[in-house]
Amino acid sequence: MDKGKKARLEKKGWKVGTVAEFLNLTVEESTYIEMKLALSEKLKERRLRKKLTQAQLATAIESSQSRVAKMEAGDPTVSIDLLVKSLLALGVSKKELGRTIS
Repeated sequence: MDKGKKARLEKKGWKVGTVAEFLNLTVEESTYIEMKLALSEKLKERRLRKKLTQAQLATAIESSQSRVAKMEAGDPTVSIDLLVKSLLALGVSKKELGRTIS
């Protein structure tokens, strides 16, 4: 948000802050969410690069298309374990996984 907009909102009585502040997240919780979202984005990017549909990826990882959609959307019910397993199935290296979450 640009400084001018922030100043106008604060002048009108609005409080401007981060999502972590609004949800009262710890640093660990915030970092965990950021890691999951980074893995979700990487999954979609890699699937598209390999020109696979969600259904094709689901078959490859023995899951469902709807689960792949949830994984790519960053759904909180998806485990990091499933994201990592799916990325490895798409050929992502351990180094690339490390870069993704760092």
